[in-house]
Amino acid sequence: MVGIIITWLVTAVSFLIISRLPFLGIDVDGFGKAALSAAVFGILNAILLPILTFFAFPFIILTLGLFFFILNAITFGLAAIIVPGFSLRYGFWSALLGSISLAIINSILLRLVAPLT
Repeated sequence: MVGIIITWLVTAVSFLIISRLPFLGIDVDGFGKAALSAAVFGILNAILLPILTFFAFPFIILTLGLFFFILNAITFGLAAIIVPGFSLRYGFWSALLGSISLAIINSILLRLVAPLT
């Protein structure tokens, strides 16, 4: 349970960091909205991503796994639609760049926090 909470908090901080990068076009109103966005994004990844992966499996094989970036961008965009105060300025391109940036920043922060737990 502690691991889930730490991952959620790290993802919320990652959302705040990517919202401060000017070229991505991602706006998050504050830490509360970032925490809510992280929770919604996590739930969407847990529920929706396996379903999308099942239906997009031929595209994933055809693109050698690169289609996962598109699927992640879809869940990122859906989280932006669901959470008020979390918006994408450039639509799909913000979702694509945001999901890639979130994955990179999240892995760096989780690697830094892992020795503390």
